[in-house]
Amino acid sequence: MRLPRRRRTAPSPAARAYRAAQSPPPTTPWRAARFVVVDLETTGLDPRTDAIISFASFPVEHGRVVVGGARSVVIRPAQMPEAETIRIHGFRPADLVNAPPLLEVLDVILEALAGSVLVAHVAWVERGFLSAAIKPLGLRLAAPVLDTSVLARHAVGRDRLGEREALSLSDAARAFGLPVHRPHFAEGDALTTAQLFIAISARLDRTEPQTIGSLTRLSRAQR
Repeated sequence: MRLPRRRRTAPSPAARAYRAAQSPPPTTPWRAARFVVVDLETTGLDPRTDAIISFASFPVEHGRVVVGGARSVVIRPAQMPEAETIRIHGFRPADLVNAPPLLEVLDVILEALAGSVLVAHVAWVERGFLSAAIKPLGLRLAAPVLDTSVLARHAVGRDRLGEREALSLSDAARAFGLPVHRPHFAEGDALTTAQLFIAISARLDRTEPQTIGSLTRLSRAQR
């Protein structure tokens, strides 16, 4: 007996737009490029077993945060967060039970990311979870991904920021004299990271004109 074939779901317009979007050339001056600064709150740090519960993003264009372009969503995970992570991000099961699942908000996330250079603080977290989120759609996370925790060390120097492998967002922001907006809330951390990214890029730009390519190389090079 031949089983009926499962009907494939057509990709959404947001998925098609993300696939078709082109990243800016590496030679693009950073102020001429469009970035999207992202922060996630998750139930843990392993995308194979943990889940995204909050997403927030801010566009950066012409060296400025576009506050009106901010996106944020709360997401219901398959398994609710445990007490240890609730103490960090503050999301209780009661806060998440009526939120939409990830599949229902992927278009919002893809629309925020499409055509922009992704920026995050300690970016391996966002890279891992976003890659896992869009993989079932047949999509790959667009490169490059810039990491403000690495870039900050190049802009300020390890002697001022210490020897810790993972530089906290709050410490990096304070090193640049920046405000820290609602730590461990996706919207607050995304805004802090966006302002930090601008401050880092502007400082690096004083020594050598920065491009997408130069920021990518620095972001990959530990100092």
